[in-house]
Amino acid sequence: QVQLVESGGGLVQAGGSLRLSCAASGQPLSTYPMGWFRQAPGKEREFVAAINWSGGRTDYADSVKGRFTISRDNAKKTLYLQMNSLRPEDTAIYYCAAAFTMTAMVREYRYWGQGTQVTVSS
Repeated sequence: QVQLVESGGGLVQAGGSLRLSCAASGQPLSTYPMGWFRQAPGKEREFVAAINWSGGRTDYADSVKGRFTISRDNAKKTLYLQMNSLRPEDTAIYYCAAAFTMTAMVREYRYWGQGTQVTVSS
């Protein structure tokens, strides 16, 4: 089992940047492929990005491709999401999650953090 805690959210103007972190405890982070998801008010939770256990393979939602970068440091037990060129439509609660396979499907993720709020003003 792994426990996940996100940080780094906040309020930023459109065009700005934020870096989210997800600290893991419990089992080694390298055990799991990881993902970032987000949920805006009144909307379903959606896939943002995923990374395999080693960090050698990544996947992104079309809406963030070229603007967001997912990475991981297994030695530090930390997952990251670098978000650049932020837009108002990126406003949401962002969650990190761990799965047993690298996937964009919400239901495949076993462990979730509590989320961190990202708000992008226009």
